[in-house]
Amino acid sequence: MKITIPKTSEEILYHLRDPLFRNSILIMLSAVSSAGFGFIFWMLAAKLCSPQDVGIATALISSMALLVLISRFGLDASIIRFFPNNDKSRIFSTSLLLTTSFAVLFGVIFIAGVNIFSPELSLLKSPQNATLFLIFLAANSVAALTAVSFVAIRKAEFQFLQSIVVGSRVLFLIPLISLGAIGIFGAVGASFVLAGLLALVLLARSGVRPGFVVDRRFLGTAFHFSTGNYLAGLFMVAPNMILPIMVLNTLGAEPAAYYYIAYAIASLLFMIPVAIGTSLFVEGSHGEALKRGVVKSLVAIFSLLVPAAAFLYACGGWVLGVVGANYAAGGVDVLRAMVVASLFVGVNQVYFTIKRVQRDIKGIVVLSGVIFGLLVGFGYLFMGLYGVVGLGYAWVVGSGVGAAVVVVEVWREGWV
Repeated sequence: MKITIPKTSEEILYHLRDPLFRNSILIMLSAVSSAGFGFIFWMLAAKLCSPQDVGIATALISSMALLVLISRFGLDASIIRFFPNNDKSRIFSTSLLLTTSFAVLFGVIFIAGVNIFSPELSLLKSPQNATLFLIFLAANSVAALTAVSFVAIRKAEFQFLQSIVVGSRVLFLIPLISLGAIGIFGAVGASFVLAGLLALVLLARSGVRPGFVVDRRFLGTAFHFSTGNYLAGLFMVAPNMILPIMVLNTLGAEPAAYYYIAYAIASLLFMIPVAIGTSLFVEGSHGEALKRGVVKSLVAIFSLLVPAAAFLYACGGWVLGVVGANYAAGGVDVLRAMVVASLFVGVNQVYFTIKRVQRDIKGIVVLSGVIFGLLVGFGYLFMGLYGVVGLGYAWVVGSGVGAAVVVVEVWREGWV
């Protein structure tokens, strides 16, 4: 299939009317907005706080994100897959009640065992800090699920608006900065509270009205799909939260800060295939011809990813230098390795989307599990051998092996 790059204004308008491209652009705008505000936020935090405070704050935020991840149970993917032909309000209400309730429950367990899970986060033993952690955890859970729901109803513009509201953390940072690590964390948490409340209002106006409903029929129908995507989601996203905590506990707060800032910048590249892959999943769930959508998605991903990766590889030291000279010295090699890994991530994300549309849950779980094991295992090994840059090498190994497996599978299944 031949895919042409739009050149005239008429061709551009034609492509913008294509739901896959339109939603991809809006999802990427949301990602760019989040990443842009995130860069400003962490740049200010790095300049106004010590690396130790930044390192602890990143571990707090990563812990919160990990708890939200493990409480999703794959229902975020089921929202996209089952929204088109079912009662959206009942599906959303069921998913919201379950995921948020379990997020808070897991948060309580985490706080009770913080001396075991992450002794460096002992500040959570304070009742005040623990209460804030649980409130922000619930708000993060709501914001995450509503963002997925906006994409599922093909209103990604609301997700973009939500990402701008999350960017208000920059404003909250200034009055809270004197509190150190907990102030940085509080700024992020407050932005999730605002974003979650706004998202619920926008969803209600779009006809998806949350209520205290648990739809057992939906849970039964979606059980297999949700369970498989839950495991795959853990494997794919958990390293993003586990690795900063692992660095903090193994190498200390400063290397954790250097790694997290490098990852925050590299994640700009990861967002490209994730955004386009999500849009492909939505359109595939609505009946879009899968092979045609895959070709369009691959062209879009690498048309954006290759030049962006080349720029960031060449200028990564300068970008980190804007945050601080110590971050440039401590994180540039990690950043460059993750830039290389982003090309493999692009291949893997499209393959995961294909399998989601086909409901081939086993294929998703197996490959994502392999990548997870390689990334975390080699991350721990290489960190001991090479320091924080070893995590960058682990990203290349994990995603690179995954991409090699994808190429073999695609060839075996007759896609090429």
